[in-house]
Amino acid sequence: MADISLHYGSKAPLAGTLTAFHQILGRTFATWRRRTQERRELANLDHRTIRDLGLSPSEIQFEANKPFWRV
Repeated sequence: MADISLHYGSKAPLAGTLTAFHQILGRTFATWRRRTQERRELANLDHRTIRDLGLSPSEIQFEANKPFWRV
């Protein structure tokens, strides 16, 4: 009588998928945190710095008021 055994490693593909998902999620959160910080800094610029950057106060306000998930 022949011994037949079937091996199915279901954890390996799933583990790779979860790792990839975790990395993407981590990068996304890091991007959102960076945008939040940058927009907070923009909102706190003085008029002289805004002028030196060649921007208008309304442009700064528009960018600073965007939600963190918008580019």
